[in-house]
Amino acid sequence: MKDVKIIELKESIIEDNDKDAAQLRKDMKEEKRFYLNIMSSPGSGKTSCILRTLEGLKGRFEMGVMEADIDASVDAETVAATGIPAVQLHTGGMCHLDADMSRQGIRALDEAAAGLGRPAPEFVILENVGNLVCPAEFDTGAALNTVILSVPEGDDKPLKYPLMFEQCSAVLINKMDSMPAFDFDLEKAKAAVRVRRPDAVIFPVSARTGEGFGAWCEWLASQAAAWLGKEQ
Repeated sequence: MKDVKIIELKESIIEDNDKDAAQLRKDMKEEKRFYLNIMSSPGSGKTSCILRTLEGLKGRFEMGVMEADIDASVDAETVAATGIPAVQLHTGGMCHLDADMSRQGIRALDEAAAGLGRPAPEFVILENVGNLVCPAEFDTGAALNTVILSVPEGDDKPLKYPLMFEQCSAVLINKMDSMPAFDFDLEKAKAAVRVRRPDAVIFPVSARTGEGFGAWCEWLASQAAAWLGKEQ
């Protein structure tokens, strides 16, 4: 029987994307643009956290937001209502964004900013598709990956979804104001995160009340300023 060449398609696709993502990251660095990828499960409060972040960083950076979803445009409309350039990216059924999709989205975001008479955003935020599996597998070319874990999801999610938490330098634990209604142990959640990513920076927050966003925004601003070569 003749030998048959076997191609592991998923591995090949991810490898090609990794190369493309590395190039995009290099290009963004040279262009002095910071790209933040925010991931989480559906309903964790990504859009609400982004709105709080935009509020906390107001006046420090030229901001822009890309909202990725399988369908609908409600999130982009919500962000655009604040006056920040925003675009909605429909993935056509795909459960993640990759580097080429990011590149297309950033071009569209630049056009949206120009339409508002504003410069191209130097600080781009991506709200990735709501999913704790697929988005972690595909490098978007972002300078920083962040995951949101919400209190109602439970404190064990980092143990159940290892890759997601391994890929993220920062973790927002959202909906802290709802802790009395749930069996959620903050210290267990932090310990579970550090099993996956010992150096992760963890921020307990509440998008509803604003709790914790001061610390998050100051840390994030320092990360962006360092990438962009700007003084704080």
